[in-house]
Amino acid sequence: MSAQSLFSSLPNLISLARLVLVPVVIAMIIDQAWVQAFLIFVAAGVSDAIDGFLAKRFNLASELGAYLDPLADKALLITIYVTLAAVNALPATLAILVVFRDVLIIGAVIMSWLLDNPVKIKPLVVSKLNTAAQIMLAGAVLGARAFEIPPGWWYNLFVYLVALLTIASTIAYLTQWMRHMESDSADH
Repeated sequence: MSAQSLFSSLPNLISLARLVLVPVVIAMIIDQAWVQAFLIFVAAGVSDAIDGFLAKRFNLASELGAYLDPLADKALLITIYVTLAAVNALPATLAILVVFRDVLIIGAVIMSWLLDNPVKIKPLVVSKLNTAAQIMLAGAVLGARAFEIPPGWWYNLFVYLVALLTIASTIAYLTQWMRHMESDSADH
């Protein structure tokens, strides 16, 4: 692989590395190696910023990257939520809600493809707020465990905020999807 080819693939390689971190962070959380889990989470966040910067700054965006980057982000965030719930660091109901939202959205997209009416998912403001809140809560829980800080008032506040934003985002996406599906069926 030439240096130019390697450089042009760098954002995708960084996203792949983030995907490879998924089983590592699961193992760290299950083993309660909180400092390592927190550091992996921070490294994943930094790598996400770096691959995005490289793709934009050097015009290295690709179709593969358009799928790989969000897949790596979602895989990491969802597995962190599920694993934190499994070790009782987050409420199981919150992890279920987070996973259910993403499964529902993916299911709606697949259904629209199967019905030959593909929908283009555009990030909504509420979805961006939801993702930011999910990241902050996961980071805060991992950081608190890593540095032995007991959950305080912030914990319940973030749990309820993430739950509220997850529900709001689910409703917003499903509403957008239903409008798309109904408007297209009315056109036929």
